[in-house]
Amino acid sequence: MKEMKEIEILDNKIRELRKVAEDVMVEGAEIEAVKRNTKRILASITMLELNVCDVKEIF
Repeated sequence: MKEMKEIEILDNKIRELRKVAEDVMVEGAEIEAVKRNTKRILASITMLELNVCDVKEIF
C-alpha cells in the first residue's frame, strides 16, 4: 500500500488533470468533438477522484 505522502501527490496530480481538462473545455467550447471528449475525460477524472478518496479514508 502506498504511503500517505504518495497518495497526496497522486491527489494533487488528479486535481491538475481536472484543471487542464476544464481549461481545454473552455478553450475548445466551439468545437463539438472537443466538448464531447472533454466531458468523457472529466468523467474519468471523477472516477479517479473517487478512487483516491477511498484510499485516503483508509489512512
